[in-house]
Amino acid sequence: MAKIIDEVSRTFSEYLLIPRLTRREHQVKNVSLRAPVARFNTKAGEESQFSLNIPFVSASMQSVSGPEMAIALAREGGLAFIYSSQTIEAQAEMVAKVKAHKAGFVASDSNLRPDNTLSDALELRRKTGHSTMAITDDGSKNGVFLGILTDKDYCEFDDEKKRPVSEFMTARENVVLARVGISLHEANVMLHKGKKECLPILDQDGCLQSLVFKKDYVNHMNNPHELTDKQKRFAVGAGINTHDYTERVPALIEAGVDVLCLDASDGYSDYQKEAALWIRETYGDSVIIGGGNVVHGDAFRFLAQEARLDFVKVGIGGGSICITREQKGIGRGQASALMAVAKERDKYYEETGVYIPLCSDGGLSNDTQIIIALAMGADFVMMGRYFAMTSESPTPRVSIGGGIYKPYWGEGSNRARNWQRYNQGSGEAGMKFEEGVDAYVPVVGNVKDVLDLTLAKIKSVMCNMGSLTVKEFADNAVLTRISEQSFIEGGTSNVLSLEKNIPRNV
Repeated sequence: MAKIIDEVSRTFSEYLLIPRLTRREHQVKNVSLRAPVARFNTKAGEESQFSLNIPFVSASMQSVSGPEMAIALAREGGLAFIYSSQTIEAQAEMVAKVKAHKAGFVASDSNLRPDNTLSDALELRRKTGHSTMAITDDGSKNGVFLGILTDKDYCEFDDEKKRPVSEFMTARENVVLARVGISLHEANVMLHKGKKECLPILDQDGCLQSLVFKKDYVNHMNNPHELTDKQKRFAVGAGINTHDYTERVPALIEAGVDVLCLDASDGYSDYQKEAALWIRETYGDSVIIGGGNVVHGDAFRFLAQEARLDFVKVGIGGGSICITREQKGIGRGQASALMAVAKERDKYYEETGVYIPLCSDGGLSNDTQIIIALAMGADFVMMGRYFAMTSESPTPRVSIGGGIYKPYWGEGSNRARNWQRYNQGSGEAGMKFEEGVDAYVPVVGNVKDVLDLTLAKIKSVMCNMGSLTVKEFADNAVLTRISEQSFIEGGTSNVLSLEKNIPRNV
């Protein structure tokens, strides 16, 4: 006979936080949102070898996490997981593209030879969207630097397009240059004094190593929480599957990936254990590996103890475009799942001194639910729809009924063709049924603007809860269940909505 869990499967919307004592030091400016990603042993005096500066990561999905998203999110202090439902070469190239961005020092991705024509330059500009191009002897990003070409050097409509770019470019002897080793601040001083927008950085042999743009320095100074590695390159994660990891993982590590995550709808399996242990045996503990997803304590302990994962993702079937529960009847309300796994995580910590971070994945439809997830013990949250709605997601904008939208589809949909995520050793390629849908989401703005509002809310609530860190917030949190009537009471009542009822011209 099946075992029945009497507890009702709960969602985040069924809870509210009870405020705690707010002392004078509990001010937004004092709040830290740093969150550990890698496991650590407090008994051994360890700290997590990798932490986020804000508790946000984007889902490993085709419609969410491309290089542009990864750069934008790292600039804000979070992490994107480049999707694995593509070729190994394509995924590694995306990771490398993110790592080429060094907090202000950028690898040139628009390069030409001096004998390339103006027509070639115009085509490259259309392809990359960049109007500044480095001219090197071999047209590579690290070739001998010969000059620089910008859209101020030619007239697209009047100049002969068959002429070589050498006739238009600013030659090396007339370019303000710097050598490898210069600091970002020093580079910006040179840009300011020279009244330039771009500063090429060369090595001792005159080969181009990177470019510093004035606008990137401004971005860097405006984003003090950037998430970077020891070489000041932006951090980036990558999803992996349990089928080709022996080939995919080496390529991703070679590309410079910072965090790996086994991507599966149900992570309580020997497949994840075998993949994780292969990575551990091959690369040791220096590689950070997460996995999941799980919804109960036994599955957490399996992945934390036997698979030796650094962090565990929680959630099955709670995503906005996920239909796993509908199709297969498996899953759990996200609040119940997170509380059950967090309870087991804390028990494991008390037994061993080893802290395993938790990632709440799915079931987050608004900022309030993100806050509740952190209060329930999640160290950080993973979201798809939230980031799919931003300008930096990799899908094109489309107009529907006068509104601007972006396509958004699940990795379990036929559109994603990600059969490896759901295949369980059948050996058959292809999907017999879908666990995700194909939809559209409204465009709401860029990553920075969307995150700024959410983070402001989180910090404010943490002050209400007498907490200055995410861990302290979870330890201090007191939650209460709410009834249907108290949910209604929490909204507006007995008033006329200005937006809906009062004409604009009154």
